[in-house]
Amino acid sequence: MKKSLVLILVLLSCNILASELVHIPTILPLLPGDYESQPNLLPGIPIIPDLPREESINNGGEDLKWKLEDSYTINLDTKVKAIVPLEIITDVDIKALIIDDEQLTIPFELEMNKEPDKENFYVLNYSETEIDIDGDGALDTFIYSPKYINKKLVTDNTLFIDGKNITREGVHKKKVYITVELKERR
Repeated sequence: MKKSLVLILVLLSCNILASELVHIPTILPLLPGDYESQPNLLPGIPIIPDLPREESINNGGEDLKWKLEDSYTINLDTKVKAIVPLEIITDVDIKALIIDDEQLTIPFELEMNKEPDKENFYVLNYSETEIDIDGDGALDTFIYSPKYINKKLVTDNTLFIDGKNITREGVHKKKVYITVELKERR
C-alpha cells in the first residue's frame, strides 16, 4: 500500500514539474478575416509553432546540420484512485467491579468505518491480549476476538477477568490499543 501511495505521489509531482517546464501551445482565437487569408487553419485545432525545418549549428568551426522530422502535441491525463483504509471508529471503555475470586466475562463491540471489501482478509491486532492488571506477576485479564473482521460491526469480542489472580485491592487501569491489519500471506 505504501509503495502505491509513493508511486502516485511521484507521478503527480512529475506531472506538475512537466507542466512547469514544457510550454504546450494553446488554441489561438481566429478573427473572421483569418479564414480567407489562411484557408488551412481550422477553428479549435491547436497551432504548432512553425519551427525551422533545417538549422545549421557551428560547433568549433565545424558546421553541424540537423533536421526537424516531426513535432507533436502531448496531452497528459492523470487519474488517482483513492482508497480509504479500514479503521476502528469506536472507543471502548470497560469498567468492572470484581469481588473476591469472581470471574467476569464482559462482551464488547467494535465498529469499523466501512464494510470490509474482502472476506477473511482483515485481522484485529491488540497491543496486549493477556494482561496483569494489578502488576503482581499473575495474568488475570484476557481479551478474545474473532480471527477475522468480516462485518462493519464486530460483536464477538469478550474481556475475561479472573478475580482469583488479582491480589492487590484498588482501582486498576490499563490502555490497550487496537489496530486493523492485513492477514499474513503464505
